[in-house]
Amino acid sequence: MNNILIVDDDARIRDVVRFALEDSGFQTTEAGTGQDALELFRKTPTDLVVLDIGMPEMDGLEACKELRKSSTVPILFLTARDDEIDRILGFQLGGDDYVTKPFSPRELVLRIKAILARSKDTQSPDDVTVFQDLRLDHSAHRCTLAETEIQLTGIEFSVLSILAKAPSRVFGRAQLIELVYGDNTYLSGRTVDSHIRNIRQKARASGYPDLIQTVHGVGVKLGACQC
Repeated sequence: MNNILIVDDDARIRDVVRFALEDSGFQTTEAGTGQDALELFRKTPTDLVVLDIGMPEMDGLEACKELRKSSTVPILFLTARDDEIDRILGFQLGGDDYVTKPFSPRELVLRIKAILARSKDTQSPDDVTVFQDLRLDHSAHRCTLAETEIQLTGIEFSVLSILAKAPSRVFGRAQLIELVYGDNTYLSGRTVDSHIRNIRQKARASGYPDLIQTVHGVGVKLGACQC
């Protein structure tokens, strides 16, 4: 049974999320601050984090940054504002999805199920994608460039897998959103840009500056996977 960590400084919001998730068969744990969430995460096996952005002291973006130092656990942000800057920054830090308050508990549960399903889809046995120095082991959720392991979030892994399985094909933003998220057309192209920027930064740090190539006016494709 999947365990979901709910992080929000508003106890009423935590109650709403907990009731909806437990009614759908999930286990839950709760934290009212970002710091408490980090401590609880270290002690409790967690499959996904529901993380409020607008918390005092350590906000959700800072908590996400800390989580990403050691984990690729899926993160779904809650935000009280329909603010694209918050959403884009959240994706840049490694978030997987977001829901804007006030939200439908049913929609929240569906989003969580979709994220977990995507993670499960990348874990089919003996499913390995190799192109030049790039190797994606889907069962282990492991990405390596030559002998160097690259830590990718679930969404980043999905984006790179799509590109690697068709290395000569150019994918537009809308195509990538549909392939990674399904029919969630509420997401903008800047969401994909954020994930691609993260992948590029991680690959560049390992000596692969052109892992994803931009085809101006069209989209992106897999670039050079050899030093």
